[in-house]
Amino acid sequence: MRLGADESIGRHKVKPGTVRRILSYASPYRWSLAVVILATAVDAAIVAAGPVLLKTIIDEGILRGRHGVVVAVAALIAGLAVLNALAIFTQTRFSSRVGQGIVFDLRCKVFGHVQRQPLAFFTRTQTGSLVSRLNTDVVGAQQAITTLLSQTVSTLLTLVFVLSTMFYLSWQITVAALVMIPLFLLPAKLIGRRLQTLTRTGMELNADLGSMMNERFNVSGALLAKLYGRTDQEQGDFSGKAARVRDVAVSTAVYGRLLFIITTLITGVTTAVVYGLGGVLTIGGEFQIGTLVAMATLLLRLYGPVNQLSNMHVSVMVALVSFDRVFEVLDLRPLVDERPGARPLPADAAPDVVFEGVSFGYPGADEVSIASLESVAHRQPERAGRPVLDEVSFTAPAGGMTALVGPSGAGKTTITQLVPRLYDATEGTVRVGGHDVRDLTLRSLTDAIGVVTQDAHMFHDTIRANLLYANPDATEEDLVGACEAARIWPTIAALPDGLDTVVGDRGYRLSGGEKQRVALARLLLKSPPIVVLDEATAHLDSESEAAIQRALKTALAGRTSLVVAHRLSTIHEADQILVLNGGRIEERGTHRELLAAGGLYAELYRTQFAADPSMNATSRATPSSISAGDR
Repeated sequence: MRLGADESIGRHKVKPGTVRRILSYASPYRWSLAVVILATAVDAAIVAAGPVLLKTIIDEGILRGRHGVVVAVAALIAGLAVLNALAIFTQTRFSSRVGQGIVFDLRCKVFGHVQRQPLAFFTRTQTGSLVSRLNTDVVGAQQAITTLLSQTVSTLLTLVFVLSTMFYLSWQITVAALVMIPLFLLPAKLIGRRLQTLTRTGMELNADLGSMMNERFNVSGALLAKLYGRTDQEQGDFSGKAARVRDVAVSTAVYGRLLFIITTLITGVTTAVVYGLGGVLTIGGEFQIGTLVAMATLLLRLYGPVNQLSNMHVSVMVALVSFDRVFEVLDLRPLVDERPGARPLPADAAPDVVFEGVSFGYPGADEVSIASLESVAHRQPERAGRPVLDEVSFTAPAGGMTALVGPSGAGKTTITQLVPRLYDATEGTVRVGGHDVRDLTLRSLTDAIGVVTQDAHMFHDTIRANLLYANPDATEEDLVGACEAARIWPTIAALPDGLDTVVGDRGYRLSGGEKQRVALARLLLKSPPIVVLDEATAHLDSESEAAIQRALKTALAGRTSLVVAHRLSTIHEADQILVLNGGRIEERGTHRELLAAGGLYAELYRTQFAADPSMNATSRATPSSISAGDR
């Protein structure tokens, strides 16, 4: 059976120490747990007391014709029933508080931990698998806590009280009942192991199915399937994945029911033995009929907890898988993290950016991800560590524009990702304002850097909410001013809902140019001293590009900027141009100097004009504009 990512994932065993880690999450709720245990003890004592009171009614009341005893004991039974109802209510309320509290704690911890992972983690991870960890697995982990700390205590206390009462009434029948208990536990152990494997496999397959739905139900995935006529193939692939989920679910249900059938059979046989032995002892005068009735009742209350104990073993083993999968994520150490004693970046007007002998290779899967979160885990030889940048050194002057140009794959985008520490340099140092970025707090670094990419992401929310993401304290005047500076306000003002217009999934209700100008307005609201533009105007029509270029002139004024340039005609006024090729800086200088040198830049420039003569007219129309391009 294909397990979605890797067949070894389904056979993965729960790690040692998992139970100990689970208990650590319950410690903040110890007082609530104490109430649960107390209520459980009351419930268990009442369960054991009921048959004894029944014996008293029969032997001391009914058989002797004592009406007062019958009435008094019946009233006591009624009172205990009320007390038991209160105990069960208290147990349910406080155990739910503990369980849901742990769900809250785990979800928040996993979400925060995932947010700290490097960009490479998200480029490899299936979104559906990751969401499954925060939903299905966290709820499963909560069930593990509830089972371990609530049902276990209840079952053990009930067994202690019931067995003590049975020994008191008849040690012979009690021994006969105890001899049968191993027959309950052995099937539970064997079936539990199988269910654990099936549960882990089912979780992986469900996560894989969820990932497929996430990818196909967003606008981009749906559009791709329609344009390439793959809807039938998608239906077939989905059916195949759903069939594997179905098969595992059927096997899980069969094994779970099989355990119930076995325990029910053993319970029936044992009941027959007890009635036979008890009947013989009653006929022989060893004890009265009331004692036999009480022992028969206690027997059912004994095997109830024993059944729960056998099923609990299965439930705990299954639920532990959920906790183990959550811990897999929590144990993944972020590749980019703050050093102890990191200090904030001083609030300079526009700090310079310096690369000193920087080399870089993208990390491998083992460093940034785990196999169970990937659709195809480590099937192909890893090319991680292959040099992308090799001994790159340059200074982007404070308040000036540095353009990065070169063929695709030269390392331009990689440079822009090292500045905000989306990755850390393998060798060398990246400095901002004279400070090694690894010595700075991540918050101060991200506050100082604004980035606009080719495909600026928009949340499925209003334009206002997407803008306020950059500056939650911005006023209405701030929003309007930023939109005017980004040349997008007339478009927004013409919409029926204005700033409260919902942009749709990933901003698909906006055109490419409109979305980019909203992204620029968001950048202006943040007002960072350093601006990184990576393909911010690539693949736009001439009108949209011209509008964005005028907005960029405002956005870059007085700021240190790194611009990945695709259309070379738009970077005439850059303070310096770095020409990258094969991860190295091959040329550097101004537009005129590089053209005069007749090197790679001049060749790229001539090639672009030969392929698109209209670029010259565009360049003359917007001489100070800036466009960003591909890596």
